[in-house]
This record gives sequence, C-alpha cells and structure tokens, in this order.
Amino acid sequence: MTESQGEFSLAILLKEARIPFAREVKFHPVRKWRFDFVVLPESLKIAIEVEGGVFSGGRHVRGRGYIGDLVKYNAAALLGWKVLRYSTAQINDVAIGEIKELISNERNRNTTTY
Repeated sequence: MTESQGEFSLAILLKEARIPFAREVKFHPVRKWRFDFVVLPESLKIAIEVEGGVFSGGRHVRGRGYIGDLVKYNAAALLGWKVLRYSTAQINDVAIGEIKELISNERNRNTTTY
C-alpha cells in the first residue's frame, strides 16, 4: 500500500517528537486489519489512523468504507486499543500534543497501583 501525504507527515512529526512507533501493525487475532501507526511499546495499545480523502470523497467517508471502519474501530476498542484518528489536514503539532497526552495518561495508568 502506498503512503499518503498525511502518513508521511505524521511519521516525520513522530520522529521529531521522539515518539517510537511501528507502521502497518496487525492488531486483530483473526481479521487482517492493520493500524497505520502504533506507539511503542505496543503494550500501551495506542494506535493512530490517518483518514485520507475526507474532502474528496475517499473510501473513509463513503458508505461501505465508513461502515467497515466502524467495525474495525469497534473491534479494536473491544481488544483494549485506544485509537486516535486524524485527517491529513489535522496532522500537525496539535495532533502530536494529543498523542503525547495519551501516552502520558496510559503510562500513568499502567504505573498506578490499587
């Protein structure tokens, strides 16, 4: 699969922010679904999806593609994944700030004892 402009931009920003990540990570035990990006370590279960074609009628905003994405993201949630979704236009410092915030929240949650 070819890399979109949004994915290219996000990879650069993640590297600049020193956020370790993996690309095209299969997350479901049965289905062939993949996340565009997964923050490492994978045990944090933080995924990032870049939704292209939002304004040009791309797959993610047409009926069948949209419904397929709903099924995928609900399955991810049932497996404990936190999925941040961005359009290409949203790939910027705000997105990186939100990603950092979620990483911090998850690290804090994982170190809290009850």
